[in-house]
Amino acid sequence: MTKTMGGDVKSKMQLDQIIDFTRFPLDDPDFRGLCRHALQSKGVLTMPGFATPEAIEEMAREGRENQHLVYARTEQHTVYLSPADDAFAADHPRNRLVTSSKGCITDDQIPDGSPLRVLYDAPAFRAFISDILEEAEVFDYADPQSSINLHYAETGQELGWHFDNSSFAITLMVQEPEQGGAFEYVRDVRDADAGGMGFTMVGAVLDGDIPGQQLVAEPGTLVLFRGRNSLHRVAPNEGARTRMLAVLAYNSEPGVALSEAARMTFYGRVS
Repeated sequence: MTKTMGGDVKSKMQLDQIIDFTRFPLDDPDFRGLCRHALQSKGVLTMPGFATPEAIEEMAREGRENQHLVYARTEQHTVYLSPADDAFAADHPRNRLVTSSKGCITDDQIPDGSPLRVLYDAPAFRAFISDILEEAEVFDYADPQSSINLHYAETGQELGWHFDNSSFAITLMVQEPEQGGAFEYVRDVRDADAGGMGFTMVGAVLDGDIPGQQLVAEPGTLVLFRGRNSLHRVAPNEGARTRMLAVLAYNSEPGVALSEAARMTFYGRVS
């Protein structure tokens, strides 16, 4: 039996109660091959119904119960998530600012028996993720906050256009908004490994001349996304219901931690 942060005592869900293994046989080589090909060819792998309705209901309940712990902030940033470069004008795509306004609770605030934690820690899930991403192994963050984050977007809140610094992202939709809040992306805008910045395409996306492809995820949808070279955002939540999205963050090497400065920026605290 595990005690949640809200004080209720609940039985810990087993992995086969969290993942729909009938639809998603994670250890099947042919299934893994299809998933790997989809991610390689499209830059995104979407698995609707990956998590069971019972697991999602429990995650959403925990999210609502612990929403008072949310650290929320609004900030303006460049799409490159780095300071402005004085070599370019303020209105150049390199320096143009977008707005992100969201909140989250962090790994150390996720209940011990949460289905999110069971999923994140499960060797079967990690082996699947490693294989799909073509990594030898994946590891937790070494700091106590970054491994599992539950993001909240209330009415009007959004995530501005940006590139990821990491090579991949794994998300699970827990509670969808009534309207708005769609994930939008434009593939192959830059080539970060070659030092490409993609200024022309970035400017066209910011001007609305190149529309983003929308990905509308229902609760229970697992998404693997390569966002290092694909520009992406989450559109503003236009409804009254809070959008809740779990981010499951792994590293390809052990011992990786966000700096204290980064944790202060993202979470408002270091422990």
